[in-house]
Amino acid sequence: MITRMWEVRAEPAGFDALVEWVRHTGVPAVAARPGFRGSEVYRSEDHRLVVISHWDTESADLPEPPEGLAARPPHAWDFTRIG
Repeated sequence: MITRMWEVRAEPAGFDALVEWVRHTGVPAVAARPGFRGSEVYRSEDHRLVVISHWDTESADLPEPPEGLAARPPHAWDFTRIG
């Protein structure tokens, strides 16, 4: 199984809108892909959002957030469990 961490820093004024976009558009877009096993969404006080998704084999990124909501492009990394 692959675990993908997708992280983005929001523009402070767009944080709530980015949270809603992730929950209602971003995650559902990847949930429809083959191999998707589930995800969790986390937020921080410094306007970051993290989506941890689990995949059978090949992972996928969330789509690009709408213009003006992210302070910088999202970053993503794949991890595999070692223990």
